[in-house]
Amino acid sequence: MVLFAITGCRNIGFVGAGEMNVVPSSVDVVVIGGGHNGLVCANYLRRAGHTVAVLERRPVVGGAVCTEEIFPGYKYDVGSSVHIMVHQTRIVEELNLAAHGLVYCPMDPWATYPLPDGSGRVICFHKSIEETCASIAEVSPEDAVAYRKFIAAWTPIAHGTFKAFLAPPTMMNLGRHVMMAKGPAQGTEESLRQTFTSYGRLLAETFTSPHVRAGLAWLAAQSGPPPTEMSSAPFATWHAVIHETGAAHPKGGSGMLTKALAGALTAAGGHVCLDAPVERILVEDGKAVGVVLGGGATIRANAVVAACHVVTTFTKLLRPDDVPGDLLKRVGNINVGNGFGATVRCASSELPDYGDGGHGAATKTHHGMQLLCPSEQFLADSYADYFAGMPSVKPPVLAMTFSPIDDTLAPPGQHVLSLWSQYFPYKRRDGRQWDDCADEMADSVLETLYSYAPNLRGKITNRYIQTPLEIERRIGLIQGNVMHVEMSFDQMFAFRPLPELANYGTPISGLFLCGASTHPGGGVFGASGLNAAGAVAHSLRKGWRRLLP
Repeated sequence: MVLFAITGCRNIGFVGAGEMNVVPSSVDVVVIGGGHNGLVCANYLRRAGHTVAVLERRPVVGGAVCTEEIFPGYKYDVGSSVHIMVHQTRIVEELNLAAHGLVYCPMDPWATYPLPDGSGRVICFHKSIEETCASIAEVSPEDAVAYRKFIAAWTPIAHGTFKAFLAPPTMMNLGRHVMMAKGPAQGTEESLRQTFTSYGRLLAETFTSPHVRAGLAWLAAQSGPPPTEMSSAPFATWHAVIHETGAAHPKGGSGMLTKALAGALTAAGGHVCLDAPVERILVEDGKAVGVVLGGGATIRANAVVAACHVVTTFTKLLRPDDVPGDLLKRVGNINVGNGFGATVRCASSELPDYGDGGHGAATKTHHGMQLLCPSEQFLADSYADYFAGMPSVKPPVLAMTFSPIDDTLAPPGQHVLSLWSQYFPYKRRDGRQWDDCADEMADSVLETLYSYAPNLRGKITNRYIQTPLEIERRIGLIQGNVMHVEMSFDQMFAFRPLPELANYGTPISGLFLCGASTHPGGGVFGASGLNAAGAVAHSLRKGWRRLLP
């Protein structure tokens, strides 16, 4: 059974409609979009004493952090799955999300690289540096030493980067947190060179084993840019922090995070409204004063937070006459990108057998992200296909098998298997429509899996295909870019998504932005929502309090 457009599936992880769908006529702040950033923003504004309503167009909260029962008895994350960066924040503890049902299942090792030579050897990236280096040493003793030095050298930059992520994206914050951090090399010039080089070159300079380089390159590629892109080196280094906090997956699915955020908000007196698409942001005399819902209802507000795609906000939710100057043209020039990934979500009767002794049963290899990329050239060839406007012929795969660490996701003896893969353009050069060739894409992804785990051939019982088009259609990610807009250096920090929109405010008074379109970008983090809440709360201060930082 193959599905690439699903209706009537069961939503997992939302608060009962009776507790949520009371639409107020006015609030201090209305938040458009019930993704994790919008919900984080709303929770912190409520904590600051403001009345808040979150409006979500779908019948379930979560946006790209959402879990649904695609096939009876099988729960799948329809967007992000691995929670890493949120643990660099105070959000989970401060909002007491455990009291609202959030329980994390640790992923250790957090990533694994089965060698493509059929030997059964697997490089395991554990939370523990010691265990990680011991695993690398089984493949390359020299690189085990190099990896330890690599993590030590880049940890100060990683810490500084996360401090910058958790602060407004001013040039001052970027400078004091990142540029002033201890560099990875002797000498300022060499540190800057390494920071601004490509991650492919950095890895080639640091490691000798092609297996170590391929695994780390495929991990770095998850942010989108190819191994050759300049200034992309930090994408291969930020995971130094995972050795401090680890990685985890919520019990019951990724959507349990957004369910908990919605529960915390409603328990605090906030509103969460489902099936509540916003038709238009109300602007009067140059100020955002509320929203009009699809059914015609109006909610007045002192501030509006668009926790959705920046292009959607300015091209669909605002009238052209309400957008000042040439901003509409500049938003149209934002590099959204031509998609870059796709997912095949499978039900299977066995787990992948990587030759490490599991024989189709669970091993520690299945606890983390399984990096199925045979070589750096394999990754480069995949990107070359995409750059030419065509789907990758032989795509690398990031396999995720959460059922071994969470028995609530599948029926007994069965498994959920998610296969994220790159690179797949939203607009194809051959002009074919994705709905007509989704099966071909899924087959190519599965062939990469079968080359590592031939035992799964014939063991896939169902699959749901998320082409770039289906990603756009289901969760509103324009052109299927899961990062909203490209994570290139010219669209990061104080440039994301545009310099005049980078600090969460807009030229329209009372209108604010948050979400992956804004600093610091995509991923399950919540930093954008947290930072945006501070900007909104500051704008709502009155009198002398507005002078306070």
